[in-house]
Amino acid sequence: MSFDQLPALEGQPTTMRRTEDPEYRDDPEFDKFSEDLSVKLFSLTSNISRLSSQISLLGTKRDTERVRERVHDLLEESRDVFKDVGEGIKRLTSWEDLSPSQKYTQQKLSREFQASGTEFQSIQRLALEKQRASASATRTAIDSGDSSSLPRYSDDPDKSQVQEQDQLRLASQDEVDFQESLIVERESEIRNIEQSVGELNELFKDVAHIVREQGTMLDTIEVNVQNTSTDTRQADVELRSANRYQQKARGKACCLLLILAVVLVVIVLVATLG
Repeated sequence: MSFDQLPALEGQPTTMRRTEDPEYRDDPEFDKFSEDLSVKLFSLTSNISRLSSQISLLGTKRDTERVRERVHDLLEESRDVFKDVGEGIKRLTSWEDLSPSQKYTQQKLSREFQASGTEFQSIQRLALEKQRASASATRTAIDSGDSSSLPRYSDDPDKSQVQEQDQLRLASQDEVDFQESLIVERESEIRNIEQSVGELNELFKDVAHIVREQGTMLDTIEVNVQNTSTDTRQADVELRSANRYQQKARGKACCLLLILAVVLVVIVLVATLG
């Protein structure tokens, strides 16, 4: 192609050039979709890190109502994002006609989603254990009438410790009622976490099943390609062998023809001379 042809090619519609180029495999929709999933997975990784930090405070002297609110909000946000990303991974895994680089992106995002999911489920179970322990301890303290065992929450851990020293001597009915309401909240949160763990388990199983199926399909395609390559090489060997046989057969036929020609010449000479 000469430089004189460049203006003509540049003047063609982009779709025409893409259609005429069999090697063109660009897919803007796939690229945008996978990039959005990657951003959401990054936000999940950040949320999991923050959750781990906040959950480690539960049940300690630094356990405050604000900490529990942050844990609740992060859990809720992460659950919604996981469900959204899970559906996205399902769609991404079923995407067809991908280039090698796109297949790599597809598999990479699937692995990252499964790894993040495993870590998030562990975080949820830890939060569940701490919520159960807190609710159980508060319930036991109320039933036994031991006000000194009742947890007290404040937005300021230092102030909470000072207030605790003043309030440990006597628990008013208002405090008991407040602790009862906290128990109800904890039990509601426990049910939410249990439900979330079950729902996300089903989602992760679905995604893992789809990924395994996709991997099996890719393995089958690879085996078929290898078998085709092997059959092609075998056919090439057989063709070469047949070609050599034909060459030898033609050589033998030429020799026979030459011998017959000599015999005929001899016969003609003998007849002529006789």
